[in-house]
Amino acid sequence: MKLLIFAGSTRAQSYNRQLARVAADLARQAGAEVTLLELSSLDIPLYNADLEARGTPPDVIRLKRLLFEHPGWIICSPEYNGSYTALLKNTLDWASSPVKGDPDWNQGDKAFTGKVVGLLAASPGALGGLRSLQHLAPLLSNLQCWVAPQQFALGLAASAFDAEGQLQLDKQREGVASVVKQVLWAAERLMP
Repeated sequence: MKLLIFAGSTRAQSYNRQLARVAADLARQAGAEVTLLELSSLDIPLYNADLEARGTPPDVIRLKRLLFEHPGWIICSPEYNGSYTALLKNTLDWASSPVKGDPDWNQGDKAFTGKVVGLLAASPGALGGLRSLQHLAPLLSNLQCWVAPQQFALGLAASAFDAEGQLQLDKQREGVASVVKQVLWAAERLMP
């Protein structure tokens, strides 16, 4: 099973990028073929319909292909002001925008329809970014994704990782693993 994992952050010491790496390790251990995407590797500008009218940026097409090629995704969402990041929203807005005149990408929901998406979050606060997941799930459902009911929010993330970037507590690893397991299980069954 091909699984795409990414975080809605580009910050060097991002807890969610660390959490994405943990999820990738656990998914590989479960037998998945994992692509760990760093959004900073994509040159995607702030969404603007006037800019889009001049042509969809090449990295947006690359992003659409990556999303389309993976039946399952894990998104690690930071929480800014009680919701997901502008980076994550911008990424999803570009990926869901139709490319006029392109036979492959003229439907905005092509990269999203039927994808199984697991949600993780990490935050230095006690709730672990849970509110960002509550906002992100309806957005993904609106894009025709299957959002896994199992979610995990890592609270007090500043002290959760060891020096090698691994989660220190078994309970935390089990929380991430349960989301990974559910996404892989559902994606295998829903894949055409």
